[in-house]
Amino acid sequence: MTTIDKRKYLQPEMAAKLDNMLLRARLVVEGYIIGLHKSPYHGFSVEFAEHRAYGPGDEIRHIDWKLYGKTDRYYIKEYEEETNLRSYVIVDISKSMTYSSKKITKLEYASFLTAALSYLMLHQKDGIGLILFDQKIQSFIPPRSTSNHLNTILSQLDKIQPGEDTKIGDVLHEMADRIKKRGLVILISDLFDDFDSVMSGLKHFRYNKQEVIVFHIMDRQELQFNFNTRTRFKDMESNEMITTEPWQIRKSYEDLVLEFQNKYRKDCRNRLIDYIPLFTDQNLDKAISQYLRKREKLG
Repeated sequence: MTTIDKRKYLQPEMAAKLDNMLLRARLVVEGYIIGLHKSPYHGFSVEFAEHRAYGPGDEIRHIDWKLYGKTDRYYIKEYEEETNLRSYVIVDISKSMTYSSKKITKLEYASFLTAALSYLMLHQKDGIGLILFDQKIQSFIPPRSTSNHLNTILSQLDKIQPGEDTKIGDVLHEMADRIKKRGLVILISDLFDDFDSVMSGLKHFRYNKQEVIVFHIMDRQELQFNFNTRTRFKDMESNEMITTEPWQIRKSYEDLVLEFQNKYRKDCRNRLIDYIPLFTDQNLDKAISQYLRKREKLG
């Protein structure tokens, strides 16, 4: 009998070969757990959330017998966390996120990471909400921790359609106003927008006592600028084009990108925001580890 090495699905290119988002999420998380010395899941307290129809595999002890007496139908009590963490994953789906120099776009990488985090959070009974945005919020799924919520999240990720240009700061301010309970906010984006506007939105969350992680997704080529022939570049959001000899501007470009990253790194550190740069050719375990490190600190 052949044993599958699930750790290979931490590679985004391998995860992309799987048929659906649920399989990707499960195998990425299981591949990650194989390398751990202890389970990432923790204990939790619960409160009743909703009913659903009884089905094969459900435990009889969860049947609501009072409701059965009234309806003559079997219903299961679903429970939701009482004190566990509520997380909001805010994913940039703007056009610039569709860039890829190889096989995996930034948006695909973001969706694989979001799927894995959702699977992990819900299996440790944390609540998770999902926000997809470009210029504005295109989809908002409020946080829940019930078992069927994973399907809701992954179904939305499976049918992502890239948006237009992006207004990260405006969306962050809107979400900071909408989120009333303290929790964890995770931004997944290439951050291609006005720096001051983005940081203003992130600071709004911190002012509201939210914990924040920023996963800054980039394609390796966006950092290294390894183009060796005269090239026409097109802005994927504004459609502006410029033709240039890349070797003439490579050093200046690389310096600007490093400055771009360092500004975020410095300002995020000063605001106690976790800033995690990621490249689309990196395994997903780095991001998962960073999330779990933050989760452990939050208790």
